[in-house]
This record gives sequence, structure tokens and C-alpha cells, in this order.
Amino acid sequence: MNTIIGLLIIAIGSIGQSSSYVPIKKVKTWAWESFWLVQGIFAWLVFPYLGALLAVPEGHSLMEVLSSGEGAALTALFYGALWGVGGLTFGLSMRYLGVALGQSIALGTCSAFGTLIPALIKGKDLFTGDGLVLLIGVSIAIAGIAVIGFAGSLRSKNMTQEQKLAAVKDFALGKGLIVALTAGVMSACFSLGLEAAEPIKVAAIALGSQALFAGLPAILMITAGGFITNAVYCLFQNFKNNTMKDYFGVSTGVFINNVLFCALAGILWYSQFFGLALGKSYLTEGSVMMAFSWSILMSLNVTFSNVWGILLSEWKGAGSKTIGVLVLGMLILIFSLVLPNLL
Repeated sequence: MNTIIGLLIIAIGSIGQSSSYVPIKKVKTWAWESFWLVQGIFAWLVFPYLGALLAVPEGHSLMEVLSSGEGAALTALFYGALWGVGGLTFGLSMRYLGVALGQSIALGTCSAFGTLIPALIKGKDLFTGDGLVLLIGVSIAIAGIAVIGFAGSLRSKNMTQEQKLAAVKDFALGKGLIVALTAGVMSACFSLGLEAAEPIKVAAIALGSQALFAGLPAILMITAGGFITNAVYCLFQNFKNNTMKDYFGVSTGVFINNVLFCALAGILWYSQFFGLALGKSYLTEGSVMMAFSWSILMSLNVTFSNVWGILLSEWKGAGSKTIGVLVLGMLILIFSLVLPNLL
């Protein structure tokens, strides 16, 4: 029963993340780098900080919790900076491929690297026992994502250039694939950061934190590292493209509109890791489901992002065959989520 509760919490967070790019469409006049930086302030600093405060036991401080992890906070910050490169290119993959295809490819790569590398670091044998179950589950998830990627290539062939641009303004398949694959590899550093920050969680519980929230301070350190990387790039682009005026050169109404929608995008994005931290507290420590939790989150993100892709007409004009391949890929992903419990 606890496993089901944990998966439901992770799924709710995933729905939030998959919905986070919808509010961005409501941002007016700002250049990409401007709204990406502002939503990042909310997604990677404000809401992770508020979430981390839930883990602080009475009579203690957040700094005390973070410093109790024997240097794990700085390690998590470092992995976060690397993950930030993935987050940055992840945003660009949405720009060039759209919500559905961009997230599918980036998150698929992220799923594989983020699940298998921590297992290998721990010395797990991926060809016997639980390790083999983990490898099979990840392989099936990757297969599902590959099928979705194939659906994306079919869409590209079947749609006219006008249809592509109508669905995704800056559609560019070749550039988008390179960016999405880079995003996936670097985004896996978030999972590595969570593993490295485990001492923070242990220390928080030892100080009296509830196990439900104990993983949230680690997430703050990782997202803070990611914010640094993204902020440097976005500010550079602001200066380069002369878009620094975006922030205060618009009317009060437009500014408020943009900040509110960026804040909404930020809290929706953060919900995936808030849900992951809470959901994992219901999973058995050391179990296959615990090791597979990262892949579960990524697979759910892919599934729900493609649902949004359909709702946003990104697949309009792609043809019934292409939609059929897309649905098949989503079903394979769903199967990969339940497989570890069947073996």
C-alpha cells in the first residue's frame, strides 16, 4: 500500500512538471532568456527554499541541517551546477522541438543515466537479482521513449514547414535533437546530486526532521547550483541580445502578468522534485522501486508531457499512424513503471 501511495505522490508531482511549460506561453514580449531566468528564480530558489524549511526541526535552522551533512551540501551544489547545464538545454529543447518531443528525448536520456549511474557507483551488479530487474525496467522505459521519438520523426516527415512552425515557432529537428540529448545527459546529474546529498537527509532525520520532508534540503542545494549556471547564461544573453530592458521596460500590467505566470511555471516545475522527495519516503529503502524512482519520475514526465503536446495541438496534422505510434510509446512507458513489481 505504501508503494502505491508513493507512486501516486510522484505522479502528482510529475503532472505539475509536465504542465509547467504551459504558463510560459502566457508570458508576453519577453525574450526566452528573460522569462527563463525569472521562472528559474521561483523554480530553483524560492519554492525549493520554502520546501526545505518544512524539513527544519523545531529549535534548529536550515543552515544547521545543511552543514550537518559533512560537506554533502557543497557536493550537491556542484552536481546542481552541472545539472543546470541540462536544465538550460532542456529549456532550449522545448524551444526547438516542442513540449512533447523535446521532453521525451531529453527525459529519456536523463532517465537512463540518472538511474543506472548511481546504481553502478554503489557497486550494484546489473546482470543479476535486483540489478537485473532495474536494468530491464530502465531498458523498457528507454524503448518506450525511443518509440515516442520515432513518432516525432514521423510527425516531422508528415507535416509541412508551415504546420511545424504553427505547432512550435522555432522548430528545428536537427538542432533540437542535439540540444535534447545534451539536456538528458547533463540533467542526470540531479540524480547523482540526490545520491551525494543523502547524508543531509540522514542528518535532518537525526535532528528530528520528519522523514516525509527530510529530502527537501538536498533538493534546494541542487537547484541552487542549477540556478547559478542558468543565471550566468541568461544574463549573458540579456547583454548580448540587448534584452535586459525586458524586466523593467514593459508596462506594469505586462510585468505583473509575466512574473505571475513565471511563478506559476516555477511552482509547477518544482512540484516534481517535491513529489519525488515525499513519494520516496513511502518506498522501502534499498528496494528496486527506490532505485527505480528516478526513472519512474522521468517516464511519467514524458507521458504527461505528451498528453499536453496533444492538447496543445503540437501533433495536429501528424496523421493517425503517427499518433498510434505515440500512444504505443506511452503504453510501453506505463508498462515499465509497473514491471519492477511484477518481477
